[in-house]
Amino acid sequence: MSLALANFVVVLDITIANVSVPHIAGSLAVSPTQGTWAITSYSVAEAICVPLSGWLAARFGAVRVFLAAITGFALFSLLCGLSRSLEALIIFRVFQGLSGGPIMPMSQTLMTRIFPPEKVGMALGLWSMTVVVAPILGPIFGGTISDDWSWHWIFFINLPVSAFCLVFALRYLLRFETPTVRRPIDYIGLALLVIWVGALQIMLDEGRNSDWFASTFICTLAVIAVIGIAAFLIWELTEANPVVDLSVFRQRGYTAAVAAQSIAYCGFFSAIVVVPLFLQTNLGYTATYAGYATAFVGVLAVIMSPVAAGMMARFDVRKLITFGVLWLGVVSLLRTGWVSQMDFFTISLPQFLQGLGMPFFFIGTTSLALGSVRPDQTASAAGLQNFVRTLAGAFATSLATTMWEREAKMAHEDLAGLVRPLPQGMGFTADQGRMALERIVQTESVTLATNAIFWGCTVLFAVAAILVWLAPRPRGGVDLGAAH
Repeated sequence: MSLALANFVVVLDITIANVSVPHIAGSLAVSPTQGTWAITSYSVAEAICVPLSGWLAARFGAVRVFLAAITGFALFSLLCGLSRSLEALIIFRVFQGLSGGPIMPMSQTLMTRIFPPEKVGMALGLWSMTVVVAPILGPIFGGTISDDWSWHWIFFINLPVSAFCLVFALRYLLRFETPTVRRPIDYIGLALLVIWVGALQIMLDEGRNSDWFASTFICTLAVIAVIGIAAFLIWELTEANPVVDLSVFRQRGYTAAVAAQSIAYCGFFSAIVVVPLFLQTNLGYTATYAGYATAFVGVLAVIMSPVAAGMMARFDVRKLITFGVLWLGVVSLLRTGWVSQMDFFTISLPQFLQGLGMPFFFIGTTSLALGSVRPDQTASAAGLQNFVRTLAGAFATSLATTMWEREAKMAHEDLAGLVRPLPQGMGFTADQGRMALERIVQTESVTLATNAIFWGCTVLFAVAAILVWLAPRPRGGVDLGAAH
């Protein structure tokens, strides 16, 4: 229970902040798009730390790493809640992500040691439900807490849960400690990883505020990112003990599955970020009701997860993935007709329908990827897959909010040229008439921008569905317990 609960709270923190972004931005006197840094900073930090989990467990032991991660996660959750500036919040979110990164793989590792072999599959199945349930409850918790209490409490609620997990682990898990060995760590590879990921993320976050490549600062970051990626790839492919084992990309099935998953995840996560912002900043939804509207995404996902998992062994997994990804594309296409006068049902129905395709997409791409590598590469391949997917989500957040803001400005310019002043005698002064028209134009502009984002997401899903077929049919089943 402690392991599953720890994993739950880490996954919860990825989505709980989404609907709270307008509250965070307003409280810290920044724009909503700047407020999304609270999401991307956590995701990027977690993604960077995941590839190190194997080395940390081998060097210090899985239980010790789990205890240290829970302690750090609780500490930096407290500091996030106490933050009074965006800069402080981003710094503490980074350390919170670094602390939370090892919790998921360590909890999986320990479950395989605690339970007998015949019960490991069932235990991991129940454990995996936390990955599906947490995104459902995240928007609800985040919205309710932000509206009724304060956004600071979305971080404070981690403290009692972390304390319970820590006490439980100290009492019951110490005897399951894994053996340790002294393994060298690739410091240069790790440094290059942090440099290129950090430079690229800052470039994406700051680009819209600095007129992109008209800014020397953005150009410098772009150069650092490009050189950093090239140096990282060269070093990791030639290093005897790389921090990230890139050799798994030699398997065509693995490469195709990871590429398809990452591209589709960009479309999936873009909607997760944009929809709450659209509902709150444009349609007047409170954070609570924005959470209710978006939470429907997980209902069918929970129901269909065991069905999808059971079908993987009986059908060509590429067909199941294609169905799941194309279903997500169809749902995204439904959203391209959103208007500013929608009711709650129109908003929540696509969220509900989306859950049908999610298990086929997530479970299927994981099965295809890990089924394409050797058994001794499974753990490394799973960690790298999670790293790429998490990074894709962070990049999608920055790109989606940038495009959303740009499309809204372009639509505003187009619509402003079409409106005519309100005729006199309608109860408005000239200034009031202009203000009323401006509100209408702004609302419709943001709605059109949101529809444009969904068109882009639809294209991404279509591309991902095609990429899946670059992979050969998997040789056989795979232990999804290695997927963290």
